[in-house]
Amino acid sequence: MRITANFDSGNIEVINLEDKKDVQLAIRPDVGNEFFQWFNFRVEGEVGEQYVMNIVNAGEASYLEGWENYQAVASYDRQHWFRLPTFYKDGKLSIVVNMDCESIQIAYFAPYSYERHQDLLAAVQMHPLVSLSHLGETLDQRDLTLVKVGDDDPNKRNIWITARQHPGETMAEWLVDGLLHSLLDSDNATAKLLLDKANFYIVPNMNPDGSVRGHLRTNAAGVNLNREWLNPSLEKSPEVFHVINKMKETGVDLFYDVHGDEALPFVFLAGSQGTPSYSDRLAKLRDRFSEVFKLASADFQSEFGYEIDAPGEANMTVATNWVAEEFDCLANTLEMPFKDNDNVPDPTMGWSPERSIKLGEASLVAMLAVVDDLR
Repeated sequence: MRITANFDSGNIEVINLEDKKDVQLAIRPDVGNEFFQWFNFRVEGEVGEQYVMNIVNAGEASYLEGWENYQAVASYDRQHWFRLPTFYKDGKLSIVVNMDCESIQIAYFAPYSYERHQDLLAAVQMHPLVSLSHLGETLDQRDLTLVKVGDDDPNKRNIWITARQHPGETMAEWLVDGLLHSLLDSDNATAKLLLDKANFYIVPNMNPDGSVRGHLRTNAAGVNLNREWLNPSLEKSPEVFHVINKMKETGVDLFYDVHGDEALPFVFLAGSQGTPSYSDRLAKLRDRFSEVFKLASADFQSEFGYEIDAPGEANMTVATNWVAEEFDCLANTLEMPFKDNDNVPDPTMGWSPERSIKLGEASLVAMLAVVDDLR
């Protein structure tokens, strides 16, 4: 047998291949060694054989609760992703593979490759309402690209969407993929009405360096971008630096930062309730957004989520809090699971790219519900 992670977003280290029932592997940490949980590798073996992949350093991963009831994803054709029997015990994550083909790719969640990212940008630019802007370069000299959907009408609201500040949270770009294609669908009445009222500024991948490197949470400098919004720099966090500069140029009326959560098996929002200037106006907008979102998608719920910050106690280095305070706007972080969604379970597929895409479509309905009252 053979195992490799020598490809875009690949991450695994091979320790021992001698026993097919005890293949010993380890996840390579992000730069800086603070975070690791993302894995993505290809196994080549014999059809009909069973292999047991043991990730022996899983007990040292960033979010141990992420392994509870977790099932790894796999694909033979790199298009259709399904779940594999996976067990966590005594610090070891064991993944059981019954080979139906000679090669299978196994990952923490369905990858959204840098090549697919480029394909998305190329596809949407064909639409007459879309323009692509180069915001700047990352530390690895990759492009940080902004997708604008709309026109130059200054009376419209400005909706900003960012995804994959944490590169291993690939469900975030799957969601943006669905949202963008839905927004550009001429038969989608919700999208057409939204675009009459708002311009969209979308960064589908805030962290292309971390994505390609196979990181869970950081950029090429080992920096967590979602702790850089209060004081970003070109030396450590150019991605945030360039996005903030553009936001100040356009203004922000609604901000939607898309993420994935390792531990919680739910889709939920984390808002800006703890910021110094949080107001009744923003609270009413958030409640309206949440209630309509629940109607638009049964995958979304508001019962389970993060503990709400006390008034004035928000971490202002986090994107949602900084943007909400800077622009006095409705700002939310959307979280999706790496596991299944306990709100509407699917034991075979768990949370998936397809459900992320559908959630992106549903997000537009919630945005339409609040767009007239953003200012």
